[in-house]
Amino acid sequence: MARCFCRWRRVLICVCTPLISLALLLFLIMVMLCTAMQSGIPNPHFVAPRYLKNESLAPFPKTFWVTSLHGQAIWNRLQLTNDRRFNPILHPKKLTRRFENGNFEAILKNVYSEVTDSNTNYDKLPQQIQDVVSHMQRRDYPLLLQPDGVCGAGAQDEKEPPLLLLAIKSTELNFKNRHVIRQTWGQGGWVAGRKRNSNGGGYVRRVFLLGKENTEELGVDISEILQIESKLHGDILQWDFSDTFFNLTLKDVLFWSWFSSSCGQTSFVFKGDDDVFVNTPNMLSYLKGELKKPQAHESMKDFMVGNVIIRALPNRVKKSKYYVPESFYKGQYPLYAGGGGVVYSGLLAKRLHDVSKRVHLFPIDDVYVGMCMARLNAGPVHHPAFLTFDFTGNDEDQLCSYHGILLVHRRLPNQVLKLWANMKNTEAQCWGVPLRGGTRRNTTP
Repeated sequence: MARCFCRWRRVLICVCTPLISLALLLFLIMVMLCTAMQSGIPNPHFVAPRYLKNESLAPFPKTFWVTSLHGQAIWNRLQLTNDRRFNPILHPKKLTRRFENGNFEAILKNVYSEVTDSNTNYDKLPQQIQDVVSHMQRRDYPLLLQPDGVCGAGAQDEKEPPLLLLAIKSTELNFKNRHVIRQTWGQGGWVAGRKRNSNGGGYVRRVFLLGKENTEELGVDISEILQIESKLHGDILQWDFSDTFFNLTLKDVLFWSWFSSSCGQTSFVFKGDDDVFVNTPNMLSYLKGELKKPQAHESMKDFMVGNVIIRALPNRVKKSKYYVPESFYKGQYPLYAGGGGVVYSGLLAKRLHDVSKRVHLFPIDDVYVGMCMARLNAGPVHHPAFLTFDFTGNDEDQLCSYHGILLVHRRLPNQVLKLWANMKNTEAQCWGVPLRGGTRRNTTP
């Protein structure tokens, strides 16, 4: 009897095990299909020249970097280790205490030490990447100069909260760029929008984001000149870190921190370079329109608009300033708004500040913002009026070409002066010209 029972048990095991395995496999396939169906197609956007043809590798909302710990890419290992430290399933009690204590920086430093101490490829990295790795765990740079106003330079008697803060990345020596911006598209105070017969304008504030130049290379210390400029205009926000191309990400991270504590009521942020031209009246009217849309209070938490780039790959050309070796980062880049400028809501700026504490610094600033957006399960929206790669064809030659844009990159200071004057002189002739991608308005001035 016992022998017969054992025989039947073996038969049941042999029959049931494959069936259970098959059922689990079918369940896994169904989950993957549901996930794929829920991943919507992004809005129209610019596709990077070095794109991947496999649509299943789209960077949003899936993880875009290679997540294998077997590789030696330093950033990948740092972020994967960091993600595991912040995983509530793996560390439920520890993570709760970490959130309560706000001890994010200590976690980043511990992960950094753990990964870099075990990495043997550091000496093989290019010097500029070695410089990045050597201090990428640090974010506590002191402020050297900051605006007099609570949230940048603006009107003294604002009758309502600022609609827009212009946060412009500059360098110590770009005095002329800053001077021209203050005279033209970067004027603070009340700025009228394009819609003259309605409340299309708003209050604008301005701040320039700076690091420190290498005084040995310059041969002169210009800190005193900057202090005079800061006292005169009250719009300089400077930190004590080396102002290099690969350190531009620090300006984003440090700005988000400053904004979160200083700009509680500001609706939108324009973050851009000091070599762009911005049609500020168009920008204000566009943003006013976004605030009037249904459910705007919900959409604002993820609102970011610009020239969106997808499926971009790291630049592996050693002579390029964008060069990122595979030993540092492996994978593709996330969805991000590239070029000279992007606009996002004040609410999103604060969320970016929070999530950036859990994302290791990356040397390409626009890409890093995209990484933080991906961590929020959000993405920028593409708008054709952001010409971060300039006009195409003969579009610029049209009389009203600059009346239909939000931004164009890049322009020299003397060009910005001429463009601003020309835009004012042709305002009546070009009234009703829509933003690129829109339809012409039939209204009169």
